[in-house]
Amino acid sequence: MAEENSQIQLVTFNLGEELYGVDIMDVKEIVKTQTVRPLPNAPYYVEGIFNLRKEIIPVMNLHKRFRLKKMEFDEDVEDEGGFVILNIDDNRIGIIIDRVERVVTIENNEIKAPPQMLSGIGTEYIHGVIQKNADSPYLIMLDIRRLFNPKELQKIKDIQKR
Repeated sequence: MAEENSQIQLVTFNLGEELYGVDIMDVKEIVKTQTVRPLPNAPYYVEGIFNLRKEIIPVMNLHKRFRLKKMEFDEDVEDEGGFVILNIDDNRIGIIIDRVERVVTIENNEIKAPPQMLSGIGTEYIHGVIQKNADSPYLIMLDIRRLFNPKELQKIKDIQKR
């Protein structure tokens, strides 16, 4: 008998030169880049907030948090960045991405433990690493519940109530 939840769907996107993925069940939506209003005294990786259909969404910059370079686009390629709106414990949080890729289906047995250090992101933020074959790039699966600690999530709730 096959294991019931043997597959997972990931929304994949680029941050710098790396390909990342998050569980599609944790993604509310993907939106084009919006104007973000800065917040005074916010942590260095919080870009600010924006209004999405009358809901205040805080925006986190994972490039800053993990010291990643932004993806460089050719002059003739339009910037394909935007925000992935995550739903973390009933908090809506936007993360800045360089480019959205696609939704992929992954077998659970394809997810491998991450190496100790990968592209500046500590393993505590990574659920696993997927590589379909030797020629394909690594897909780094983020553990979004570990990206923000409980104190940060409480600050986000407070921001959204303002």
